[in-house]
Amino acid sequence: MLTLEAVEIRQGAFHLAADFSVETGARVAMIGPSGAGKSTLLDVIAGFLQPTAGRVLLDGLDITALPPAQRGCAIVFQDNNLLPHFTVAQNIGLGARPDLRLDRADRQRVAHAIERVGLTGFEARKPGQLSGGQQVRVALARVLVQRQPLVLLDEPFAALGPALKTEMLGLVDELMDETGATLLMVSHDPADARRIAPRTVLVADGRAEPPCDTGALLADPPPALRRYLGS
Repeated sequence: MLTLEAVEIRQGAFHLAADFSVETGARVAMIGPSGAGKSTLLDVIAGFLQPTAGRVLLDGLDITALPPAQRGCAIVFQDNNLLPHFTVAQNIGLGARPDLRLDRADRQRVAHAIERVGLTGFEARKPGQLSGGQQVRVALARVLVQRQPLVLLDEPFAALGPALKTEMLGLVDELMDETGATLLMVSHDPADARRIAPRTVLVADGRAEPPCDTGALLADPPPALRRYLGS
C-alpha cells in the first residue's frame, strides 16, 4: 500500500496537500488542471523532491528520506528518459543493473521484456532510430525488468496519436496484470482514466483528493474538474 501521510509541498506561492492511501495492486489516475501539482506529487513519491511536511510510506515502510533508487518505484516520464547513445537492449538492461553488468538471469529478463513489448529485432537500435510508440515500449520494458511494486507514469503517452495511445494503455493494463504492481498515472485526458484506472485522484485547488470511483467522478465532476474539462 502507498500512503501519503499529511504530505505538504510548498514552493513559493505553490502549495499542495495530500493525505490518502492507494491499495496494493490498484490502478489510479491523477487528473486535474495544468500546474495543479500532479507531476510534483509524483516527484515526491519517487524521491526526486522532498515534501515540506508529512511522510511517504510504501507497504508500511517510511521511504520519505530514501533516494529514488531505494524506494521501490519505477517511473516513466513524458520523454521516456532513454539514453540516446545506448541501444534498446542497453536502455532496458539499465532496469536490471544500472552498471549494465548483467548476468545470465538478467539477460534473460531483458530478452523476455523485449519480446513481451513487441520489440524483437530492435535490440541493437538506438532511441533516435525508433518511432514514438517504440520508444514508449522500451520505457515500459525497462519497468517490466525493474520488477518494482509501484509504477508511476507521468504522461508518457501525451505525444502519441489516439490509436497508438489506446494501444499503449492496453499494454500497460496487461503488464500490470502480469506483475501485480500498483499503478499511479498522471493524465490530462479523462478517456485515459476511464480506459485503465477504476480509481482517480483529483488534484486541484491546492489539494490531492483521496482516490474515488473514476466513472462517478467524471459523470458528476466537482466545480474545479468541471472548469478544467470545460463542461
